[in-house]
Amino acid sequence: MRIVVQRVSEASVKIEDRIVGSISKGLMVLVGVETIDSQSDADYLVQKLVNLRIFNDEEGKMNLSIQDVSGELLIISQFTLHASTKKGNRPSYIRAATPEQAIPLYQYFIEQAQNQMKTKIQTGEFGADMKVSLVNEGPVTIILDSQNKDF
Repeated sequence: MRIVVQRVSEASVKIEDRIVGSISKGLMVLVGVETIDSQSDADYLVQKLVNLRIFNDEEGKMNLSIQDVSGELLIISQFTLHASTKKGNRPSYIRAATPEQAIPLYQYFIEQAQNQMKTKIQTGEFGADMKVSLVNEGPVTIILDSQNKDF
């Protein structure tokens, strides 16, 4: 399972010109599920996500977590995080999980994150054509991968 975490001052997701999720200060998280992923991958990434110290403290150092700043989460599924561009110019998604496998893990990820958070989590809609808008603060963008913990 791979996530892309962006520190934002605001973010939203639209489906057919309707805002389905929006947050102010917090993290916008793209989630990609791979065929070999399980609930333990989601558990690992949720713990990293909610404890990741990427918000500035009073001295301007990235030393605070989303919990410390009472931030919000916007979680969006994105199977293209597992694109392979090894051969040719057209990405292959062979490592991305099918919807039958990915949807339960995506939902599990959201549920586990919600269990850790004080604020309500906003989401996109799995498989929908979404328009994502955000203001990346810093910019700060972190990639976490449960299959490659050195990433």
